[in-house]
Amino acid sequence: MRIGELAERAGTTTRTLRYYESRGLLPARRAVNGYRTYDESDLRLLRQIRTLQDFGFDLEETRPFVECLRAGHPAGDSCPASLAVYRRKLGELDTLIEQLRTVRAEVGAQLARAELEASAALPDGPEPRCELGG
Repeated sequence: MRIGELAERAGTTTRTLRYYESRGLLPARRAVNGYRTYDESDLRLLRQIRTLQDFGFDLEETRPFVECLRAGHPAGDSCPASLAVYRRKLGELDTLIEQLRTVRAEVGAQLARAELEASAALPDGPEPRCELGG
């Protein structure tokens, strides 16, 4: 298939495909007339890249998966390099989750403090003004 068809089937643009080609992630095969040609295996590569990017992997992190697919592994993630990327990404996610838990606890504490202060206000006093909203 030609580049336009591959882009359409992969749900991306020809510009993106050319970029992937320049980065060595997509093969640069040419027909005798000079047109880029692709096959179903290239579509699988693109789908693998897109799925990983949807999960938060950057483009370079997809390289081991692409290479694993090119080596003939059906899933693209059973090679040692792919497994290492999975492990590293899980570590990053665990760190982010812990950071979010910390922030959530701090926001919860601020809310509890603010609610306590609001409930302690004099019933006949003026309504408290929120200065954050402008």
